[in-house]
Amino acid sequence: MATTYLDLSNEVLRELNEVVLTSANFDSAIGIQSFVKDAINKSIFDIANAEPQLPFFSAGASGGTDPFYGNVTVATVAGTRWYTLKADSSSITTDYASVDWDDFYLTTINVSGETTPYVSKGLKFLTLDDWKRYYRDAENADDAEGSDASHGEPRYVIKSPDHRKFGLGPIPDKVYNVHFYAFAKPTALSAYNDTIVMPEQYSNVITSRTRYYVHQFKENIQQAAFALEEYKKNMRVMKSNLINPSPKYMTDDRTYF
Repeated sequence: MATTYLDLSNEVLRELNEVVLTSANFDSAIGIQSFVKDAINKSIFDIANAEPQLPFFSAGASGGTDPFYGNVTVATVAGTRWYTLKADSSSITTDYASVDWDDFYLTTINVSGETTPYVSKGLKFLTLDDWKRYYRDAENADDAEGSDASHGEPRYVIKSPDHRKFGLGPIPDKVYNVHFYAFAKPTALSAYNDTIVMPEQYSNVITSRTRYYVHQFKENIQQAAFALEEYKKNMRVMKSNLINPSPKYMTDDRTYF
């Protein structure tokens, strides 16, 4: 069963020996009950800010054909370098919270009219400074003159200064599919039956962070410190389970003759 906003609020209130809320009086809560509600949302945002690429913040499921395709696909246009990361976003406030810039993938698989041999490769991330230093002048000059010299099969991806777009170099000479992984911003809980996006087993990360804020509010510094340590421990466990669950191993790529 998913954990609701009311469930979380009452769990914290019981731990603090305060009066719990009901679905009937949830919206009209005042005093410490209202503060707990605010602190829960603040705690969720803290978790998202600390680890924006937790799997439950994913903007969508992995690619329909193969998980390596990412959860967002953008089709390129011949002669166009820059593409908005989130097509339906109107401003930076509605953009993705985070993008995995190390995992952009370029392919002609599933592109209309394309046949084997398909293009299928990862794109190298190039910093904006390096692109401006080594490529921008020549590529922009060619493009402005109508020359195709700077057009071709993209090899690298760059991030725009405002972080809202990605660029490709060389400029695409035809249609390719670019796949990448994006992570959404959490939505603040509002109604009593709103559910958290994270698995219930990790709700203690939210409640411990919430108690930290409540104890600070009550100027109980020692209890706030205890709650902060519990939050840090719970975050480590969650990250260990969800972000770094792969086995550790050593490799040796030297060639023996």
